[in-house]
This record gives sequence, C-alpha cells and structure tokens, in this order.
Amino acid sequence: MSTSRITAARSAPATGTRPRQPLMPLDYVLFTVSVLSWSASWYALKLQVGVVPVQVSIFWRYVLAAAVMIVWALLARAPMRFSLSTHVSFILMGGLMFCINFALFYYASAYLASGLLSVIFSLAAVFNIIIAMVFLGLRPGTNILFGALLGFIGIALMFWPEIAGQTFNRGALFGVGLCIAGTLSFCTGNLISASLQRRKISVLSASTWGMTYGAVLSAVIALLNGDEFIIDWSASYLASLVFLAVVSSVIAFAAYLTLLGRIGSDRAGYATVMFPVIALLISAVLEDYQMGALAIGGLVLVMIGNVFVLGSAKNKPQVNVSSKNH
Repeated sequence: MSTSRITAARSAPATGTRPRQPLMPLDYVLFTVSVLSWSASWYALKLQVGVVPVQVSIFWRYVLAAAVMIVWALLARAPMRFSLSTHVSFILMGGLMFCINFALFYYASAYLASGLLSVIFSLAAVFNIIIAMVFLGLRPGTNILFGALLGFIGIALMFWPEIAGQTFNRGALFGVGLCIAGTLSFCTGNLISASLQRRKISVLSASTWGMTYGAVLSAVIALLNGDEFIIDWSASYLASLVFLAVVSSVIAFAAYLTLLGRIGSDRAGYATVMFPVIALLISAVLEDYQMGALAIGGLVLVMIGNVFVLGSAKNKPQVNVSSKNH
C-alpha cells in the first residue's frame, strides 16, 4: 500500500465509511467477466432441469469445478494447508455460495418464472449493503443507494409483463421465500469470502476449498434425500454442465470474488443487477424474446444506475467489507 493511501486511510472518518477509490481497468474486466458468465448461466440452468435430481446436478457441477480449481491451485502453487478455524470458514462459504444458494433457486423454479427468479436474485446488491450495515456498521453513499434503486426499478420494468402475469398463490409465495433465502445465502457467503481476503487468504485457495466443500455438502444432501447419482448423457445437459462448472463457477466466481475484495461488496454486488439485463438479451437471441417499450425503458434505467454505482468519483463514502488488494 502506498504512503498516500495509508495517510488517506488514517484520516478517514471514524463513522464506518471509507473514501471511494477509483476503479482500475482490471476492476472493469473482472466486472464484465462476472456479468457475462452469470448472464449465460440462466439459459444453461434451464438445460439442466429434468432427468437428474437438483442436488445431484449441483454435485456434478461442483465436482467438476473443484477438480479444475485443484489443478489450477497446484499449478499456481497456491497455499492449500490452513488451520481448522479457516477450514470452518471454507465450509461455511462453500455451503452458502456453492450449495445452498443454487439448491434454493433450483427448487424455486418449480413455483416461479425464470425471469422473476433473476429479478429477486438481483436484490443481492441491496442485501450486500444491508448485511454490511447491520453486521459491520458501514453505511453506503447516497449515489450507491440511488444507483441501486434505479437498477431495481429498471429490472422491475423489464420483467413487468412476466411479474404481472404471475399468480401469487401459496406456492408462488413459497417460491419467493426460497429465492430470498437463496439470495441471502449468496450474500452471506460474500461476507465470509471478503473476511478471508482480509486475512490474506487468496481467492484461488478459498474458492478451491469452498467448491470442494460445496460438492461434498451437495452429495450429503442428495444421499439424505435418497437421490440417485445419475447423469443425463444428452449433448445439451453435458454442454450446459461443463459451461456451468468451468465458466459460471470457476471463472465467474474467481473474477467476482477478486472484484469483491478490490472494490467492496456494494459495487461488486451490482453485477447481480446487471446480469438479468444481459440474460434478457441472450434470451432475445436464443429464445426469440421480444423487448417491449417497458423493457427498453428498464434497460436504460439499469444502465444509468450502473453509472452511479460504479462511478469513480473521489472522496465519496462507500461500503467496503475488505481492503483493496494489488
């Protein structure tokens, strides 16, 4: 850390806020990789539903992802030996981000339309801020709150026809509850990941152990459910499995968790607001989705919100749950 940054950190107000640091080119690259990888994952997830039980599909996904991560960690000579207390953090992170989160959304898809699932998950940007406020006493800047609000309004407009057509019976309300729980699971895992980075544990090491434990926990849950460990040998299932494991899990999470440690959970979390937008564009190409006036207006609002949240204006307060690593 440079002398100027040390001075700035020492002179920061003791109110739980930190000066906003300008985004670096690498931050934009990490953000773009995260958004594009997760945007395409919704279509890939659709191809996973059917023959194979939900928890078994998640198990296959993270067995493959963990295997890739282990090879990567070995080649990079990343440290893999940690204390028992650190492994407890890995287990919690893996369970929350690489097991429970996905399982809840898989099950919720039986009650809600896929567009509504992505809208609810986009609340991760707000949940990250709330968690940081409640547990860390950190408050976000006004521009972040305003940008997030614009993003959520834009998302609601884009999916309004589907939301308006949704029948909110008891099953639908249960599905909404599952989505909210899944989003909170993801955000809590974010917080654990950020705390590990503050302890100088690399994203590669933490993600490798987290995905490994996520696969183990998925296997345990599948066994408790009495699920058969079968696999669908169709080309669509296998291709989507490889995409979800390598791109949406290994590459996307490595990019996102690195971004989380560099710019904080509030601005990194806005990736979860952006990816439904790109997912909608992918749907327009692959599923012939037609964007109406509301959807176009919503897209514009999300873009404007993106400028507010990711703006690099100096000396603005921000929520930051971890220090920037360079």
